[in-house]
Amino acid sequence: MKNLYQDTIVAPATTPGTGAISIVRISGPEAFRITDQVVKLANRTVADAPGYTIHFGEVPALDDVLVSVFRAPHSYTGEDSVEISTHASAYIVQELVALLIKAGARFAEPGEFTRRAFLNGKMDLAQAEAVADVISSTTAASHRVAMNQLKGGFSKELAGLRSELLEMASLLELELDFSEEDVEFANRDQLMGLLKTTQQHVDRLATSFHQGNLIKNGVPVAIVGPANAGKSTLLNALLGEERAIVTDIPGTTRDTLEETLNIDGILFRFIDTAGIRESQDTVEKLGIERSFQSLSKAEIVLIMLDATQPVEELETELQNICCKLDFSRQKGFLLLNKTDRLEPDTCNKKVIDLNNFVTSHNYQLIIAKLSAKKEEGIQELKTALFQAEKDLIPNEDACFVTNARHFEALQNASAALQTCRTSLSRGIPTDLVSEDLRRALASINAILGTDLLDPVEILHNIFRNHCIGK
Repeated sequence: MKNLYQDTIVAPATTPGTGAISIVRISGPEAFRITDQVVKLANRTVADAPGYTIHFGEVPALDDVLVSVFRAPHSYTGEDSVEISTHASAYIVQELVALLIKAGARFAEPGEFTRRAFLNGKMDLAQAEAVADVISSTTAASHRVAMNQLKGGFSKELAGLRSELLEMASLLELELDFSEEDVEFANRDQLMGLLKTTQQHVDRLATSFHQGNLIKNGVPVAIVGPANAGKSTLLNALLGEERAIVTDIPGTTRDTLEETLNIDGILFRFIDTAGIRESQDTVEKLGIERSFQSLSKAEIVLIMLDATQPVEELETELQNICCKLDFSRQKGFLLLNKTDRLEPDTCNKKVIDLNNFVTSHNYQLIIAKLSAKKEEGIQELKTALFQAEKDLIPNEDACFVTNARHFEALQNASAALQTCRTSLSRGIPTDLVSEDLRRALASINAILGTDLLDPVEILHNIFRNHCIGK
């Protein structure tokens, strides 16, 4: 692999044609010289321009541009860097990049600017990975979590854990150096207490991965129920547009349809499923199987029933679905649809009967009346969904794990700390305890990018999914 400190890279930092301007970014030791070969400033060169200044210039026969100058180490990458702002034409950007490459730059690999920022000490690895999350964030909650990680909130917590582990490891290592003199530098009771506290901290961070994943990727909400209950109509009403095909023919929806909706800063992923019923149609049966798969993976399940059906049928359909729910981890809503077709007294009587049925079977369901077709009760449903997941709106300093790599590393650290505690309680020799402590420390280091065993391969895997130009 080429030494990243010896060459200069270039790439568009924005998508051409999507706005008024596009930005082309250059970084590396030859950034100023290469830019001067392509861009002509009015009264000076880029090479002698002060850092943090912007200059008007021209790329002859191509475009007028603005050139932003950043001098090392005060730049995103920590290297000499230039950002050239052009009109947002795909042709202009393509030609400008080609000219800069001809002048000596190399087209950047995905995520290479951020990778250089990490290698040059501008951010740790956890912060570098947060860059992609900030760019892809679609809600206030996901943006806040990503920004907290980018600004070092998560890293600060990890640094505290790392410091504690280093102190414990140092004391044990010191004992090994004086093993012949049978000296104890680490009080065993205090060490057990520290290990327990540290493991609890690690476990708390690991546990936050579930919430962090929901914030980042959206809360999966499965809309399930019998055929013609109004599931697709509900999805369309929630989205405010016709996304699902709606007919009176049972079995119209034969596969899952997924759409997202931002409700007051929380992203929900609604999954419209095939109607659950007995069917001999091969394609429809596959759709019904996928309905049950979506149901099992959902965080929230919206059970859609046709309120015009007899109570006995509604109870049977409800039981068939509820037996497949895990109320210890899933939140359920019983939605009685088409209530506009019932007299108020009849509707209220069915609600009371179903509520008694739900209570007697210990089904933890919130019951709501609505008319998806007339969009009655839709706003109330959105409010109820937000209330069910409002804990996903983080505080300013809230720290959530959103990265699967981090989650795995925290699990490994917790397992190593548990082994340390078990070993200490059983009087296992210090050298073995010390080895497990080093494993825990290595797991934390892997998140921060400290003491990487194979930095080239690890960094390639981490940054390969970043976009070009970042």
